[in-house]
Amino acid sequence: MTTPRPFGRALCAMITPFAADGGPDLGAAARHAAGLVARGCEGLVLNGTTGESPTTSDAEKSALIRAVREAVGPGAPLVAGVGSADTRHTVELARAAERAGADGLLVVTPYYSRPPQAAVEAHFRTVADATGLPLMLYDIPGRTGTRIEVETVLRLADHPRVVAVKDCAYDLLGSAKVIGRTSLAYYSGCEELNLPLYAVGGAGFVSTVANVAPEPLRAVLDAFDAGDTARAAELNRLVLPLTELMMAAGLPGAVTAKALLRAGPVRAPLQSAGREAADGLLRAYEELTARTGADG
Repeated sequence: MTTPRPFGRALCAMITPFAADGGPDLGAAARHAAGLVARGCEGLVLNGTTGESPTTSDAEKSALIRAVREAVGPGAPLVAGVGSADTRHTVELARAAERAGADGLLVVTPYYSRPPQAAVEAHFRTVADATGLPLMLYDIPGRTGTRIEVETVLRLADHPRVVAVKDCAYDLLGSAKVIGRTSLAYYSGCEELNLPLYAVGGAGFVSTVANVAPEPLRAVLDAFDAGDTARAAELNRLVLPLTELMMAAGLPGAVTAKALLRAGPVRAPLQSAGREAADGLLRAYEELTARTGADG
């Protein structure tokens, strides 16, 4: 079976750089996006969690898409986060993203209100019907409070514009079941599961860590595709210390990625990383690049 990859394999969940005055730094965003593509990212996800979408305005989201589209040209797919707790607002964001030049939409489960599964399904179908763009469902119950249950995903797979899932549900069994029964492209949204999900037929990853280390993450997939599973496992092991510090040490990924990139402030309620945390991140990054030969 050929694994579908509608947006490529190696996608970066890109930060949104801000200037010292707190506004978006679109020039920095354009440079960062172009650099990520040059370093092996096959697609970019904008205005997601790592892009601090809860604290950027609708106009800022559209401006970011346009700036990045101009910077990377037509070759790299741009997937725009358009999720919100409000179906009507999500539809508005989806249409704005389409006008701004996005190639696909990342749509998170509506949060806080904790809708039942029939309402979750109706939400996604409404958004899918609102534009001509393909959808990537974003299943991250740890943040939204609501899982996209396996049976719901299976039903949504019959919609012609529901083509992919960003998987942060930590349910490898459920994911493998959907992969085996549908043509949906499953992208790991949790770096520690990039290789396991890929091994059972996943499409690749949507990664925050790729903001700073795209080459080692892509190298894991390249080694696996070449049939060198031992090399893939070793490369995956080398990435884990940085992954743990960036994604599982108490600070959000937007904070840790910006600390390493020196990409300006984060927006409240987030706060920038302290000196001790930033130093620890830098040591882990330098060790990874020394051992893999990758350095941006």
